[in-house]
Amino acid sequence: MRILGLGTDIVEISRISDMLARHAENFLERTYTPDEIAYCAPKKNSAQHFAGRWAAKEAVMKAFGTGFVTGIHWTEIEVVVLKSGKPTVQLSATTAEFARQLGITEILLSISHGKEYAVATALACAN
Repeated sequence: MRILGLGTDIVEISRISDMLARHAENFLERTYTPDEIAYCAPKKNSAQHFAGRWAAKEAVMKAFGTGFVTGIHWTEIEVVVLKSGKPTVQLSATTAEFARQLGITEILLSISHGKEYAVATALACAN
C-alpha cells in the first residue's frame, strides 16, 4: 500500500451547532447523506457527530491534494461506521471517479471529538 495523500481538519463544534440552528434542513441536506443524518441526529450531542463528519469530509479532500473542486459535492463523501465502530469513507458519483483518476483505491479515516472541537485525519492510499 502506498500513501498518496494525507489530510487533516479541525472544526469548532459551536460552528456546526450554529449552522444547525440557523440553517437546519438546508445545511443538513447540502452537507450530509440521509444515512449520516439518520446516524447523527438522534445522538445526545448531535453537533459533535455532525462536526466529526464535516472534519472528515474536509480531511478527505485535503488528502486528495485538491480541496473541494468544481463538481465535487459534500454528499458524495459519506462517513460510514462499521459494526466495530471504525469510521470508513464511501465515495460516490463525481467524487468516486475523481479518486479513481488520482489512483486512490482506499481511504483510511480517523475521527475524534471533545467538548469544543472535532478533528479528522484521512490517508488516501493506492494498492
